[in-house]
Amino acid sequence: MRPFEGIKIIDATHVLAGPFAAYQLAVLGAEVIKIEDPTNNDQVREQGPDHKLNDEGMGTYYLAQAANKRSITLNLKSKAGKKILKKLITTSDVFIENFRAGALDKIGLGYKDLKKHNQNLIYCAMTAFGQQGPRNNHTAYDMQIQATSGIMCSTGTTDMGPVKVGPPVVDYATGSIAAFAIASALFQREKTKTGQFIDQSMFDVALMLMAADVTNYLWSGIPPKQNGNDHIFSGGRCYETKDGLLMLGAMNRNQHERLFLLIDEPEISKNTNSFQRILNSEDQAQILADLLLEKTAEYWEKYFQENHIPAAKVRPLNDALEDPQIKSRNILHEFPNFMNTNKPLTVPIAAFKYAHGGPRIETPPPQLGQHTNEVLKEIGVTDAELKKFRIQKII
Repeated sequence: MRPFEGIKIIDATHVLAGPFAAYQLAVLGAEVIKIEDPTNNDQVREQGPDHKLNDEGMGTYYLAQAANKRSITLNLKSKAGKKILKKLITTSDVFIENFRAGALDKIGLGYKDLKKHNQNLIYCAMTAFGQQGPRNNHTAYDMQIQATSGIMCSTGTTDMGPVKVGPPVVDYATGSIAAFAIASALFQREKTKTGQFIDQSMFDVALMLMAADVTNYLWSGIPPKQNGNDHIFSGGRCYETKDGLLMLGAMNRNQHERLFLLIDEPEISKNTNSFQRILNSEDQAQILADLLLEKTAEYWEKYFQENHIPAAKVRPLNDALEDPQIKSRNILHEFPNFMNTNKPLTVPIAAFKYAHGGPRIETPPPQLGQHTNEVLKEIGVTDAELKKFRIQKII
Protein backbone atom coordinates (compact mmCIF):
# COMPACT_ATOMS: atom_id res chain seq x y z
CA MET A 1 0.00 0.00 0.00
CA ARG A 2 1.38 3.38 -0.99
CA PRO A 3 1.39 6.28 1.53
CA PHE A 4 -1.46 8.36 0.06
CA GLU A 5 -3.89 5.69 -1.07
CA GLY A 6 -7.36 6.81 -0.02
CA ILE A 7 -6.36 10.50 -0.14
CA LYS A 8 -8.29 12.60 -2.67
CA ILE A 9 -6.69 15.74 -4.09
CA ILE A 10 -8.25 18.47 -6.21
CA ASP A 11 -5.49 19.95 -8.37
CA ALA A 12 -6.54 23.39 -9.62
CA THR A 13 -3.02 24.39 -10.61
CA HIS A 14 -1.28 25.17 -13.88
CA VAL A 15 2.19 25.42 -15.46
CA LEU A 16 4.91 23.54 -13.50
CA ALA A 17 5.22 23.96 -9.73
CA GLY A 18 1.61 23.20 -8.76
CA PRO A 19 1.05 20.30 -11.14
CA PHE A 20 4.37 18.78 -10.07
CA ALA A 21 3.35 18.92 -6.39
CA ALA A 22 0.13 17.04 -7.16
CA TYR A 23 2.01 14.62 -9.40
CA GLN A 24 4.43 13.63 -6.65
CA LEU A 25 1.48 12.76 -4.42
CA ALA A 26 -0.24 10.93 -7.29
CA VAL A 27 2.68 8.57 -7.87
CA LEU A 28 2.48 7.75 -4.16
CA GLY A 29 -1.13 6.63 -4.45
CA ALA A 30 -3.27 9.76 -4.06
CA GLU A 31 -6.34 10.14 -6.25
CA VAL A 32 -5.69 13.40 -8.09
CA ILE A 33 -8.36 15.23 -10.09
CA LYS A 34 -6.91 17.99 -12.25
CA ILE A 35 -9.28 20.89 -12.95
CA GLU A 36 -8.86 23.17 -15.97
CA ASP A 37 -11.05 25.87 -17.44
CA PRO A 38 -12.87 24.52 -20.53
CA THR A 39 -11.82 27.50 -22.68
CA ASN A 40 -8.51 28.45 -21.03
CA ASN A 41 -6.67 25.25 -20.22
CA ASP A 42 -3.23 24.78 -18.68
CA GLN A 43 -0.75 26.61 -20.94
CA VAL A 44 1.88 23.85 -20.73
CA ARG A 45 -0.44 21.58 -22.69
CA GLU A 46 0.77 23.59 -25.68
CA GLN A 47 4.48 23.60 -24.83
CA GLY A 48 7.15 21.19 -26.00
CA PRO A 49 9.23 20.28 -29.08
CA ASP A 50 6.46 18.28 -30.79
CA HIS A 51 4.04 20.76 -32.41
CA LYS A 52 1.50 18.03 -33.20
CA LEU A 53 1.27 17.08 -29.52
CA ASN A 54 1.06 20.77 -28.61
CA ASP A 55 -1.87 21.23 -30.99
CA GLU A 56 -3.61 18.28 -29.32
CA GLY A 57 -3.10 19.80 -25.88
CA MET A 58 -0.62 17.12 -24.89
CA GLY A 59 2.67 19.02 -24.94
CA THR A 60 5.60 17.32 -23.27
CA TYR A 61 5.86 19.97 -20.52
CA TYR A 62 2.37 18.85 -19.48
CA LEU A 63 3.03 15.13 -19.99
CA ALA A 64 6.05 15.16 -17.68
CA GLN A 65 3.83 15.68 -14.61
CA ALA A 66 0.34 14.49 -15.47
CA ALA A 67 0.36 10.70 -15.18
CA ASN A 68 -1.87 9.05 -12.54
CA LYS A 69 -4.28 12.01 -12.66
CA ARG A 70 -7.86 12.33 -13.88
CA SER A 71 -8.75 15.43 -15.89
CA ILE A 72 -11.96 17.45 -15.75
CA THR A 73 -12.91 20.83 -17.17
CA LEU A 74 -14.76 23.29 -14.96
CA ASN A 75 -15.41 27.03 -15.15
CA LEU A 76 -14.74 28.12 -11.58
CA LYS A 77 -16.09 31.62 -12.23
CA SER A 78 -19.57 30.33 -12.99
CA LYS A 79 -22.18 29.76 -10.31
CA ALA A 80 -22.66 26.13 -11.33
CA GLY A 81 -18.88 25.58 -11.51
CA LYS A 82 -18.42 26.85 -7.96
CA LYS A 83 -21.22 24.61 -6.76
CA ILE A 84 -19.64 21.58 -8.40
CA LEU A 85 -16.23 22.36 -6.90
CA LYS A 86 -17.72 22.71 -3.41
CA LYS A 87 -19.42 19.35 -3.80
CA LEU A 88 -16.12 17.79 -4.84
CA ILE A 89 -14.46 19.39 -1.82
CA THR A 90 -16.86 17.66 0.59
CA THR A 91 -15.27 14.31 -0.25
CA SER A 92 -11.69 15.53 -0.75
CA ASP A 93 -8.69 15.80 1.53
CA VAL A 94 -6.56 18.38 -0.27
CA PHE A 95 -7.16 21.36 -2.54
CA ILE A 96 -4.18 22.87 -4.38
CA GLU A 97 -4.32 26.13 -6.32
CA ASN A 98 -1.72 28.53 -7.72
CA PHE A 99 -3.69 31.59 -8.77
CA ARG A 100 -2.68 35.11 -7.69
CA ALA A 101 -2.89 35.75 -3.97
CA GLY A 102 -6.52 36.32 -3.01
CA ALA A 103 -7.90 35.56 -6.49
CA LEU A 104 -10.03 32.63 -5.33
CA ASP A 105 -11.13 34.49 -2.19
CA LYS A 106 -12.68 37.13 -4.46
CA ILE A 107 -14.88 34.56 -6.19
CA GLY A 108 -15.86 32.72 -3.02
CA LEU A 109 -13.45 29.78 -3.32
CA GLY A 110 -10.81 30.75 -0.76
CA TYR A 111 -9.86 28.68 2.27
CA LYS A 112 -12.53 30.17 4.52
CA ASP A 113 -15.18 29.45 1.88
CA LEU A 114 -14.17 25.87 1.17
CA LYS A 115 -13.54 25.08 4.83
CA LYS A 116 -17.28 25.53 5.42
CA HIS A 117 -17.83 22.49 3.23
CA ASN A 118 -15.01 20.40 4.74
CA GLN A 119 -13.51 21.26 8.12
CA ASN A 120 -10.68 18.78 7.59
CA LEU A 121 -9.56 20.21 4.25
CA ILE A 122 -5.87 20.83 3.59
CA TYR A 123 -5.80 23.94 1.37
CA CYS A 124 -2.47 24.67 -0.34
CA ALA A 125 -2.20 28.10 -1.98
CA MET A 126 0.91 28.38 -4.15
CA THR A 127 1.96 31.85 -5.27
CA ALA A 128 5.06 33.68 -6.45
CA PHE A 129 5.63 35.71 -3.26
CA GLY A 130 3.11 34.51 -0.67
CA GLN A 131 -0.24 35.71 0.62
CA GLN A 132 1.07 38.77 2.50
CA GLY A 133 3.71 41.46 2.00
CA PRO A 134 4.33 44.26 -0.52
CA ARG A 135 4.92 41.79 -3.37
CA ASN A 136 1.93 39.53 -2.71
CA ASN A 137 0.11 40.77 -5.83
CA HIS A 138 3.12 40.31 -8.13
CA THR A 139 3.08 37.46 -10.62
CA ALA A 140 6.12 35.48 -11.69
CA TYR A 141 7.45 32.40 -13.36
CA ASP A 142 10.61 30.55 -12.37
CA MET A 143 12.85 33.03 -14.23
CA GLN A 144 11.47 36.10 -12.42
CA ILE A 145 11.98 34.39 -9.06
CA GLN A 146 15.56 33.55 -10.02
CA ALA A 147 16.07 37.22 -10.91
CA THR A 148 14.42 38.63 -7.78
CA SER A 149 15.89 36.22 -5.23
CA GLY A 150 19.58 36.62 -6.07
CA ILE A 151 20.02 33.23 -7.71
CA MET A 152 20.90 34.76 -11.09
CA CYS A 153 23.49 37.08 -9.54
CA SER A 154 25.28 34.14 -7.93
CA THR A 155 25.33 32.10 -11.15
CA GLY A 156 27.73 32.48 -14.06
CA THR A 157 30.98 34.44 -14.03
CA THR A 158 31.84 38.10 -13.53
CA ASP A 159 32.64 38.36 -17.26
CA MET A 160 29.25 37.15 -18.46
CA GLY A 161 27.12 38.73 -15.72
CA PRO A 162 24.04 37.16 -14.08
CA VAL A 163 22.85 33.90 -15.65
CA LYS A 164 19.61 32.01 -15.21
CA VAL A 165 19.95 28.39 -14.12
CA GLY A 166 18.96 26.34 -17.18
CA PRO A 167 16.15 24.04 -15.95
CA PRO A 168 13.26 25.65 -14.01
CA VAL A 169 14.75 24.57 -10.70
CA VAL A 170 12.64 26.91 -8.57
CA ASP A 171 9.44 25.53 -10.09
CA TYR A 172 10.34 21.93 -9.40
CA ALA A 173 11.76 22.71 -5.97
CA THR A 174 8.55 24.57 -5.12
CA GLY A 175 6.50 21.58 -6.25
CA SER A 176 8.61 19.22 -4.15
CA ILE A 177 8.41 21.40 -1.04
CA ALA A 178 4.66 21.89 -1.53
CA ALA A 179 4.23 18.11 -1.69
CA PHE A 180 6.24 17.85 1.53
CA ALA A 181 4.13 20.56 3.17
CA ILE A 182 0.90 18.79 2.15
CA ALA A 183 2.19 15.43 3.36
CA SER A 184 3.17 17.04 6.68
CA ALA A 185 -0.26 18.68 7.02
CA LEU A 186 -1.96 15.34 6.38
CA PHE A 187 0.22 13.75 9.07
CA GLN A 188 -0.58 16.64 11.42
CA ARG A 189 -4.29 16.18 10.71
CA GLU A 190 -4.06 12.59 11.92
CA LYS A 191 -3.12 13.99 15.34
CA THR A 192 -5.21 17.16 15.50
CA LYS A 193 -8.27 16.09 13.42
CA THR A 194 -8.11 19.60 11.94
CA GLY A 195 -7.50 20.92 8.44
CA GLN A 196 -4.76 23.33 7.47
CA PHE A 197 -4.01 26.31 5.23
CA ILE A 198 -0.61 26.22 3.50
CA ASP A 199 0.85 29.49 2.21
CA GLN A 200 3.50 28.32 -0.29
CA SER A 201 5.78 30.92 -1.89
CA MET A 202 8.21 30.38 -4.77
CA PHE A 203 10.30 33.27 -3.46
CA ASP A 204 10.63 31.56 -0.08
CA VAL A 205 11.70 28.36 -1.81
CA ALA A 206 14.39 30.23 -3.76
CA LEU A 207 15.84 31.50 -0.48
CA MET A 208 15.84 27.96 0.92
CA LEU A 209 17.79 26.84 -2.15
CA MET A 210 20.40 29.43 -1.14
CA ALA A 211 20.26 28.70 2.59
CA ALA A 212 24.03 28.74 3.17
CA ASP A 213 24.50 31.84 0.99
CA VAL A 214 21.78 33.65 2.94
CA THR A 215 23.39 32.87 6.30
CA ASN A 216 26.90 33.60 5.01
CA TYR A 217 25.87 37.02 3.71
CA LEU A 218 23.84 38.04 6.77
CA TRP A 219 26.81 37.14 8.97
CA SER A 220 29.64 38.59 6.90
CA GLY A 221 28.01 41.18 4.65
CA ILE A 222 29.79 39.60 1.68
CA PRO A 223 27.44 38.53 -1.13
CA PRO A 224 28.08 35.28 -3.02
CA LYS A 225 30.47 35.65 -5.94
CA GLN A 226 29.90 34.55 -9.52
CA ASN A 227 32.52 31.82 -9.51
CA GLY A 228 31.17 29.93 -12.50
CA ASN A 229 32.66 26.43 -12.47
CA ASP A 230 35.33 27.28 -9.91
CA HIS A 231 35.42 26.89 -6.15
CA ILE A 232 37.59 28.41 -3.44
CA PHE A 233 39.39 25.04 -3.23
CA SER A 234 41.42 23.87 -6.23
CA GLY A 235 40.07 20.35 -5.80
CA GLY A 236 36.49 21.52 -6.39
CA ARG A 237 36.73 22.99 -9.88
CA CYS A 238 35.98 22.17 -13.48
CA TYR A 239 39.03 21.38 -15.58
CA GLU A 240 39.78 20.85 -19.26
CA THR A 241 40.95 17.35 -20.15
CA LYS A 242 42.19 15.85 -23.40
CA ASP A 243 38.63 15.58 -24.75
CA GLY A 244 36.24 17.55 -22.55
CA LEU A 245 35.51 18.90 -19.10
CA LEU A 246 35.91 17.17 -15.73
CA MET A 247 34.27 18.40 -12.54
CA LEU A 248 36.49 17.55 -9.58
CA GLY A 249 35.16 17.44 -6.03
CA ALA A 250 38.02 16.91 -3.59
CA MET A 251 36.37 19.10 -0.99
CA ASN A 252 37.29 17.76 2.43
CA ARG A 253 40.72 17.31 3.98
CA ASN A 254 41.02 13.58 3.35
CA GLN A 255 40.02 13.97 -0.30
CA HIS A 256 42.50 16.82 -0.75
CA GLU A 257 45.27 14.68 0.71
CA ARG A 258 44.44 11.67 -1.47
CA LEU A 259 44.14 13.80 -4.62
CA PHE A 260 47.60 15.32 -4.39
CA LEU A 261 49.24 12.08 -3.28
CA LEU A 262 47.75 10.43 -6.38
CA ILE A 263 49.30 13.04 -8.66
CA ASP A 264 52.65 12.79 -6.86
CA GLU A 265 52.50 16.09 -4.97
CA PRO A 266 53.13 14.94 -1.37
CA GLU A 267 53.99 18.40 -0.04
CA ILE A 268 50.71 19.89 -1.27
CA SER A 269 48.81 16.92 0.14
CA LYS A 270 49.96 17.91 3.63
CA ASN A 271 48.33 21.36 3.37
CA THR A 272 44.89 20.19 4.42
CA ASN A 273 43.83 23.12 6.55
CA SER A 274 41.14 25.25 4.93
CA PHE A 275 43.12 28.51 5.10
CA GLN A 276 46.16 26.93 3.42
CA ARG A 277 44.02 25.37 0.72
CA ILE A 278 42.38 28.72 -0.09
CA LEU A 279 45.66 30.64 0.07
CA ASN A 280 47.40 28.27 -2.36
CA SER A 281 44.40 27.35 -4.49
CA GLU A 282 45.51 29.10 -7.70
CA ASP A 283 48.95 27.48 -7.72
CA GLN A 284 47.39 24.09 -6.97
CA ALA A 285 44.77 24.61 -9.68
CA GLN A 286 47.49 25.26 -12.28
CA ILE A 287 49.21 22.00 -11.40
CA LEU A 288 45.93 20.13 -11.78
CA ALA A 289 45.06 21.95 -15.01
CA ASP A 290 48.36 20.96 -16.66
CA LEU A 291 48.10 17.34 -15.58
CA LEU A 292 44.45 16.74 -16.47
CA LEU A 293 45.02 17.83 -20.08
CA GLU A 294 47.12 14.69 -20.61
CA LYS A 295 44.23 12.19 -20.52
CA THR A 296 40.51 11.99 -21.26
CA ALA A 297 37.71 13.05 -18.93
CA GLU A 298 36.42 9.48 -18.80
CA TYR A 299 39.84 8.20 -17.80
CA TRP A 300 40.17 10.72 -14.97
CA GLU A 301 36.61 10.11 -13.76
CA LYS A 302 37.31 6.38 -13.44
CA TYR A 303 40.75 6.91 -11.92
CA PHE A 304 39.63 9.35 -9.26
CA GLN A 305 36.42 7.52 -8.40
CA GLU A 306 38.39 4.30 -7.88
CA ASN A 307 40.36 6.24 -5.28
CA HIS A 308 37.24 7.68 -3.62
CA ILE A 309 37.64 11.19 -4.96
CA PRO A 310 34.45 12.71 -6.40
CA ALA A 311 34.91 13.39 -10.11
CA ALA A 312 32.51 13.51 -13.05
CA LYS A 313 32.85 13.99 -16.77
CA VAL A 314 30.62 16.89 -17.84
CA ARG A 315 27.92 15.30 -19.97
CA PRO A 316 24.96 16.64 -21.96
CA LEU A 317 21.50 15.28 -21.10
CA ASN A 318 21.46 12.79 -23.98
CA ASP A 319 24.63 11.15 -22.66
CA ALA A 320 23.43 11.31 -19.06
CA LEU A 321 20.23 9.44 -19.95
CA GLU A 322 22.32 6.61 -21.41
CA ASP A 323 24.03 6.09 -18.05
CA PRO A 324 23.28 2.53 -16.83
CA GLN A 325 22.86 3.98 -13.34
CA ILE A 326 19.55 5.54 -14.43
CA LYS A 327 18.22 2.20 -15.66
CA SER A 328 19.24 0.53 -12.39
CA ARG A 329 17.21 3.07 -10.40
CA ASN A 330 13.91 2.70 -12.30
CA ILE A 331 13.39 6.45 -12.03
CA LEU A 332 11.76 6.64 -15.48
CA HIS A 333 8.48 5.16 -16.72
CA GLU A 334 7.81 4.38 -20.37
CA PHE A 335 4.42 4.36 -22.07
CA PRO A 336 4.87 2.38 -25.31
CA ASN A 337 3.23 3.67 -28.50
CA PHE A 338 1.89 6.73 -26.72
CA MET A 339 -1.31 8.07 -28.34
CA ASN A 340 -0.69 5.80 -31.34
CA THR A 341 2.41 7.77 -32.34
CA ASN A 342 4.56 4.62 -32.66
CA LYS A 343 6.85 6.30 -30.15
CA PRO A 344 7.26 5.66 -26.43
CA LEU A 345 6.65 8.45 -23.92
CA THR A 346 9.12 8.46 -21.04
CA VAL A 347 8.51 10.47 -17.87
CA PRO A 348 10.35 10.78 -14.53
CA ILE A 349 8.53 9.25 -11.56
CA ALA A 350 10.16 10.34 -8.29
CA ALA A 351 13.64 10.93 -6.92
CA PHE A 352 13.55 8.16 -4.31
CA LYS A 353 12.67 4.50 -3.84
CA TYR A 354 10.89 2.62 -1.07
CA ALA A 355 11.51 -0.98 -0.01
CA HIS A 356 7.79 -1.51 -0.56
CA GLY A 357 4.72 0.53 -1.56
CA GLY A 358 6.82 3.15 -3.32
CA PRO A 359 6.08 5.60 -6.13
CA ARG A 360 4.80 4.18 -9.39
CA ILE A 361 2.79 5.15 -12.45
CA GLU A 362 -0.43 3.35 -13.34
CA THR A 363 -2.27 5.57 -15.84
CA PRO A 364 -1.02 7.82 -18.65
CA PRO A 365 -1.45 11.61 -18.71
CA PRO A 366 -5.09 12.38 -19.48
CA GLN A 367 -6.40 14.41 -22.37
CA LEU A 368 -8.22 17.64 -21.50
CA GLY A 369 -11.50 16.84 -19.74
CA GLN A 370 -11.12 13.11 -20.33
CA HIS A 371 -12.77 12.24 -17.02
CA THR A 372 -15.27 15.09 -16.68
CA ASN A 373 -18.38 12.94 -17.10
CA GLU A 374 -16.99 10.16 -14.93
CA VAL A 375 -15.98 12.40 -12.02
CA LEU A 376 -19.13 14.55 -12.04
CA LYS A 377 -21.39 11.51 -12.18
CA GLU A 378 -19.64 10.26 -9.04
CA ILE A 379 -21.02 13.32 -7.19
CA GLY A 380 -24.52 12.95 -8.60
CA VAL A 381 -24.50 15.11 -11.75
CA THR A 382 -26.99 13.72 -14.28
CA ASP A 383 -26.58 13.23 -18.03
CA ALA A 384 -29.05 16.02 -18.66
CA GLU A 385 -27.07 18.39 -16.43
CA LEU A 386 -23.82 17.41 -18.14
CA LYS A 387 -25.33 18.24 -21.52
CA LYS A 388 -26.58 21.61 -20.24
CA PHE A 389 -23.23 22.42 -18.60
CA ARG A 390 -21.39 21.75 -21.87
CA ILE A 391 -23.72 24.04 -23.81
CA GLN A 392 -23.17 26.77 -21.18
CA LYS A 393 -19.37 26.12 -21.24
CA ILE A 394 -19.35 25.38 -17.54
CA ILE A 395 -17.51 22.15 -18.37
